[in-house]
Amino acid sequence: MPIIYYTFISLLFIFTILPKIPSSHWIFRVPDFGKIQITYLTIIILGFGFFIERNEYFWYSQVFLLVLFIYHGITLVKYTPLYPVKKHQRNSHSSKKIHFISANVYQFNKEHNRFIDLINRNKPEMFLTMESDSHWENALQVLENDYPYQHKVTLENTYGMHFYSKIKIEDSKTHFFVADDIPSIEAHLKTQEGFEFVFFGVHPPPPSPTEEETSKERDGDILSVAKRVTEIKKPVIVVGDFNNVAWSKSSILFRKTSELIDPRVGRAFVSTFHAKYKLFRFPIDLMFHSEDIFIEELKTLENFGSDHLPVYCEFFIDEKNNQQEERIETADSEEKQEAEEMIQEGKEEDGERDAVVTED
Repeated sequence: MPIIYYTFISLLFIFTILPKIPSSHWIFRVPDFGKIQITYLTIIILGFGFFIERNEYFWYSQVFLLVLFIYHGITLVKYTPLYPVKKHQRNSHSSKKIHFISANVYQFNKEHNRFIDLINRNKPEMFLTMESDSHWENALQVLENDYPYQHKVTLENTYGMHFYSKIKIEDSKTHFFVADDIPSIEAHLKTQEGFEFVFFGVHPPPPSPTEEETSKERDGDILSVAKRVTEIKKPVIVVGDFNNVAWSKSSILFRKTSELIDPRVGRAFVSTFHAKYKLFRFPIDLMFHSEDIFIEELKTLENFGSDHLPVYCEFFIDEKNNQQEERIETADSEEKQEAEEMIQEGKEEDGERDAVVTED
């Protein structure tokens, strides 16, 4: 029993310290994903310690576990209702409520009708799909009468993206910021009331032993989006499968560089992956928004056969309300320089992806 106890303490320490090492290799980046699980496991091992045989190191170990729990807890508590965030009500200056769904559909998921039913039940004004290939595009044609405005990037490499909207798309473009097979969608929309806003859909590649060896392309891609956001003078939403967590260094740098707000703060983790394993589910489908966009609801919806849960959001726009200004953090000159360097590294990284990916 003591061997198990001290083995777990060693592992918890390793998984805590690895993300602090400034390397882009997946070994150092992936442990960031499991901060929630590490925190839960830390408190479990702390309690377990009181039921084992004690030696001269016991209380040092218990204090270390408590410090570890506090260290992770300080970060994670921000993404719970325990963290105080001011709520704002719609008023006469605000837009009507707008809803969207963002979903990594999983390219090899053949249960297209389950996703279509989900859209028909929730009736969002917009929805974004990721990993959508030509099969998904064909299946989603049944929704095009309800969603007459579209922007499609059909790829067979698990990085295809499709954006559908009931709100008029006045202009849209596809960006390939770091590689010619990793798209991002930029759509400029205008409501019938005259409210304008920009919707970004992103899906950078993950650092992992089975995909990209480093996080360079992921980080370069999202920071390129952040840089582009600063050039836009309209309300902005950035949504997608970031293959990242909100508390990672690159996510924080994205938030500061773009000067956007993370709506998870004071709300919930909104964990999405893996859809089938609740205890091992990570919040990697992220969302950020400008100060004139106010989030009413942010949650996951039911599984429709993908490995990701879809994200549902309800928001309104109020450009005359500046009450969220205090939630914006800005990058200093050193952080801006770091972001530029990471963008360049992302462009120089040679990701080895097949043009057509088949299911193993």
